[in-house]
Formats: sequence, structure tokens, C-alpha cells
Amino acid sequence: MAQKADSIKRATAADSLFTAMNGDKKEEPVTVFESSRLILSQTTETVKKKNFNFLVIHRFGDFAGKAGGGKYFYGLDDVADVYIGFEYGLTNNLNIDLGRSTIPVIGGLVDLELKYAVLHQTNDGSSPLAITVIGETGLRPYNSFDNFSDRLSYFTQAIFSRRFSHTFSLQVAPSLVHNNLPIPNTPASGQDIFSVSATARLKVTKLMGIVVDYAHPFSSYRNGANGFSDPLGFGIQVVTGGHVFTLNITNSRAVSEINYLSNTTSDYARGQYRLGFTISRMFDFNHKESYKPK
Repeated sequence: MAQKADSIKRATAADSLFTAMNGDKKEEPVTVFESSRLILSQTTETVKKKNFNFLVIHRFGDFAGKAGGGKYFYGLDDVADVYIGFEYGLTNNLNIDLGRSTIPVIGGLVDLELKYAVLHQTNDGSSPLAITVIGETGLRPYNSFDNFSDRLSYFTQAIFSRRFSHTFSLQVAPSLVHNNLPIPNTPASGQDIFSVSATARLKVTKLMGIVVDYAHPFSSYRNGANGFSDPLGFGIQVVTGGHVFTLNITNSRAVSEINYLSNTTSDYARGQYRLGFTISRMFDFNHKESYKPK
């Protein structure tokens, strides 16, 4: 019996060592980014099943230039756009998202989105990338249109991301915007806009990182000669318990991808950049606690 017990003990220890060498625990998905959104871009991260993410994204007015400066308290007296959004995990990999932005120049937008994580990066290297796809429909409820279909726009995107180290993460995302009514409403604008976004985050502490977010629409109409600029943002992201807070500067007035890829006309060189922030608050409905009065 003693020999049998010793054999079991040695087998158990050997099994544990074999498991550790094979890295079973390392096959778990890597968290590439700590939030589902950064400055301009969404990330490959999804809200887990029965989790609910509440988002507030705010863009102030121009910091400098003719519409900024001390007269307008460096943009704090003005509002470029406000986005209120909700993300809910139908499964660990599939989210349904609903949001509302209020940008006055283009017109407010209500968007409904499905976001699906196709592939996760893993610690053991068996999957070096995370891939997530997005499909979104946007509706403009208040502006005057000749018919209902003119109110609709569509956005689809594939996001490829990788965490290269504990401090550095990078993602690239090709996307397509289709506006039933061109934005701006001129034939030269075109209804379809193909673009590529690139986002990088460098952690400076365990809970804080520097973010750079950029998008380039491939459009012969959207260039400097016609008054357009590529959306570009810089920010600091801080993780505080259940909140993720991003303070940023960007030339984009709009929050929604449909809007800022269609019509970013603000230029850093003219002082048309603005302060903004993103607040993400996660709620977990997987664990229900019964209330017991004292």
C-alpha cells in the first residue's frame, strides 16, 4: 500500500510537471486591450456573457483657432459630440451594442451593432492574433430627408490585434462605410468609403498607458485640397477597478466611425483639435446576491 501511495504521489507530481511544460494554462486568451474602445477605434475585446458595458464618450470644442482659445475656455464651453452607448454580451464572443451620438454638424446618429470575436490571441503562441468583426447600421432620426433610406448608413470592419509584450499592443483594422446619402451630400463624395485604422498602446505603468489612434480614408475626394483631414488622436488610458478612463486629444469632432470617416474637416495646424474623454463602466450580471436585511 505504501508503494502504491508513493507511486500515485509520484505520478501526480509528474502529471503536474507535464501539464506545466505543455502550457495548458497558457492557452487562455490574451487581453490585448483593457477596454472595447480607445480614442477613435473599437478594439478586438468583447464584453463577456451577461456583462453590460456602459459608455460615455465626449468631445469638446476646438482648443485653439478661430472657434477656440480663451474666449471659449479652450473648447470646454462648446460640445462637438456626445456618445452614450451600451454593450451587452450575448455570449463571450458575441456582443450587441446600441449607441446615440449628437454631433450637430452632420446630424445625430443612432447605431445598432453586432460585434463578434472570431479568434483570440493565446499565451502559448498557437494563435498569434486576435480577430474581431463588426457590422453596424446607423440611423439619422431628426434631419430632413426626402425618403427614409437616405437616413441609413452602414459600417463593417475587421480588426486584427496583437499584444507583443506586457507593455505594447497594436491593432490594424480595414473598414467600409456606406452612406445611402453621400456625406457631404455631393456626387464627388461618393457613397462608399474604404479606410484603414491603426492603433497602438504603450503601458507606462500596470494600470496606465499611452494611446495613439489613426484612420486613413482612401478617397480621392477626402484630401487636404477639399478641406478634409485624417482622424488622429493621442491619449492616456487609466484602469481604475470597474472603470476604464481615457483622456485624449483628437481632431475628430465625431465619435461614430460612420461620421468621422465620412467627414473629418478639422486640422491640427489650424488649432482645430479638442479635448475628449471616454468612460467605460462594466456591470456583471452573472452573479446574483440575495439581500438579507440585518
